[in-house]
Amino acid sequence: MNNALWVYVQLNGQKVEPTSLQLITKARQIAEGRPVVALLAEDLTTNAEETVKEYGPDEIIVLKDDHFTQPTDGELADALFQVVSANTPNGLLFPATVQGRSVAPRLQAKLRTGLTADCLDVYYDGEDLIQVKPTYGDDIMCEILCPDHRPQMATVRPNTFNAEKVTGANVKITTATFTFHSEANIEVVSEKPIISSSANIADAKIVVALGRGADNDKTIALAEKAAAKLGGMVGVSRPLTDNPKFSHESQIGQSGNTIAPDLLINLGVSGAVQYTVGIENAGKVVSVNTDDKAPIFAVSDFGYVGTANEFLEALVNDIK
Repeated sequence: MNNALWVYVQLNGQKVEPTSLQLITKARQIAEGRPVVALLAEDLTTNAEETVKEYGPDEIIVLKDDHFTQPTDGELADALFQVVSANTPNGLLFPATVQGRSVAPRLQAKLRTGLTADCLDVYYDGEDLIQVKPTYGDDIMCEILCPDHRPQMATVRPNTFNAEKVTGANVKITTATFTFHSEANIEVVSEKPIISSSANIADAKIVVALGRGADNDKTIALAEKAAAKLGGMVGVSRPLTDNPKFSHESQIGQSGNTIAPDLLINLGVSGAVQYTVGIENAGKVVSVNTDDKAPIFAVSDFGYVGTANEFLEALVNDIK
């Protein structure tokens, strides 16, 4: 067992998934003297550690094997288990991406430890990693501990923290020893990429967000047209997930996605804290509401008091 805080680095093809770099930065900020270790599994042609080391972990542990070109989640969890169980770090953070949400619980079961999913914050209190996430009702935040087992595991929502490079970091790179075990009786007959709207809304540079005050067919159609012209995506607050056009994957806020677009346009969003906690890292925020006292204006750079349709019709006509 060691006292290090580990971060799993996810790869999308040969590129590092951005949340992994955000978690390395967060781990450095909360480590309190503990070594920060990045855990990376890649094929023989990938050299992602060159990107990872720019963010200043103390060490990068690399699992190298050609099978990592396209492993199953079970195969990946098995390989990680061999390395993690041989070291037993204090904590292990995963991005709460589609892959992270699948691999982390598989690994947790093998390690027989605890796992808190979809955290909004993590920090240390002595040797305990405090894992913070909203309750099911979204009204309060709860703090979860795993005092008796190690590693303390958590998946953390994308765009909750910022990734920061470190100049002149001295990073140790270690190649791990493990045996790749292929899962039997699995044959890939055909492949079709599945695009998760949840992942896309978190990565979108421009977001047009709809709240309860914009829940009508005309406004939704205008918002989709504006988002298309701007090269962005449409997101929603919690009430609009009841609309059949949207789902939880499009939701912004405590129980949805944390987003960090360059431009966010809020339409008919009141600005409850359950929503605004998900937009804290947005760049420019423009909000439209008929109520000039709506809380959303307090967290906006620009505001327009009026109807969403008025604003959208003018915006769509102005975009060439």
